[in-house]
Amino acid sequence: MIRFTRYTHIFRIALEAVFTNRVRSMLTALGIIFGVAAVISMMAVGKGAQKEILDQMKVVGVNNIIITPLSERSEKSAKEDASGKQVRKNFSAGINLADAEAIARIIPTVEFVSPEVSYESRAIVGSKSMSLKISGITNDYFNIFNLSMETGRDFNSFDLEEGRPVCVIGQEVKKRLFPTGDPVGKTIKCDNLWMVVVGVLQGRDVAENLTRDMGISNYNFQVYAPIRTILSRVKDRSVVTSGLLSGGSSTWVGAGFMVTSESGGESQSAFNQLDKIVVRITDTEKLTVSSDVIARMIQRRHNDVRDFEVLVPELLLKQEQRTRDIFNIVLGAIASISLLVGGIGIMNIMLASVLERIKEIGVRMAVGARRRDIILQFLTEATLISLSGGILGILLGIGLAKAITHFAGIQTIVSYLSVMVSFCVSAAVGILFGFAPARKAAAQDPVTSLRYE
Repeated sequence: MIRFTRYTHIFRIALEAVFTNRVRSMLTALGIIFGVAAVISMMAVGKGAQKEILDQMKVVGVNNIIITPLSERSEKSAKEDASGKQVRKNFSAGINLADAEAIARIIPTVEFVSPEVSYESRAIVGSKSMSLKISGITNDYFNIFNLSMETGRDFNSFDLEEGRPVCVIGQEVKKRLFPTGDPVGKTIKCDNLWMVVVGVLQGRDVAENLTRDMGISNYNFQVYAPIRTILSRVKDRSVVTSGLLSGGSSTWVGAGFMVTSESGGESQSAFNQLDKIVVRITDTEKLTVSSDVIARMIQRRHNDVRDFEVLVPELLLKQEQRTRDIFNIVLGAIASISLLVGGIGIMNIMLASVLERIKEIGVRMAVGARRRDIILQFLTEATLISLSGGILGILLGIGLAKAITHFAGIQTIVSYLSVMVSFCVSAAVGILFGFAPARKAAAQDPVTSLRYE
């Protein structure tokens, strides 16, 4: 009980000393405040980036490979060698449905294959209308991107084989065109195609950078139909029509018929039946090897013409995550330097405080204070300054994280772990850097201290 009273008295003296010099104490704690705030905000940015990457992986699907046609500009540059001369190009029919069927049939590591073709369209239901994309797909598309139905069903084998005019719609399409009631069984018109709605997808948020960088569609704003429905009833770019011939020029290339048409001053190929082919591989370890095999197989099918590109979203996202992790480690290290500077500041001020309070130390030791009581007093003062700075730093760090999200649009997540670590580090800094001044204070000779002016 006596020992507890002694410790309480020491704590009261230390607290009084801190509040007596509150301005100096606050200035001393600034290094800790900004250090802790920087660490918490940087950890929040890193945690938010990690969650964003994981969300993106869920959206693009696990173990997916995306095959897309090369842009026309990329094809032109591929036709030219290093000297700038035109290189003769073999005929290629472009990305087509037969490529997707060959991938599913030949590659043993493939789990699902989804060919896709999309067109901008205007959907009309009664007096309501909206601009959207209509995409031709197979049921593998829903499996690859982990899409489930809110109501209704996906396409049956008869829909897919016969190209029936049926569709599955996204959540936003349902809200805008069918605001009341169940849309399943009702009719929707996309340009000149009338379709019966057989299902409605559950809503899902899609980041804007995914639609831009990965070519991932925003499922909420789309209408999905069987791919043969789109190719037979809307448009098949692989079919050479009289309109295409009359609007452009045609040439025999190799064993095939190459047609180009002029539209807006730019040349447009008549081929590339599909916009993309999405492939899911059974095993992550086989992802890179499978993408190489698929690329070589398609290139052989296209008469050795590299008119496509193979994208592995998971590998790109993991690479992006590694880059962000390194960036966050660097920022965290820089922020930690502030804690070091803050600790040095505490030690510096406490050493100066010892010199100012030598007479006080002598009086306390003269009335019975032991050396360890003096050590504990100054150590308590340093720890109180550090802990108060840590608490203020935590509040500032949470505020900075929210400000980053609000003004910069960067997702941040403040975790309890980062708060606890910051609090413990601030306490450790006070004890570590306060120990040397405390020992110096306890080492003073009582007689000399009482004479000190």
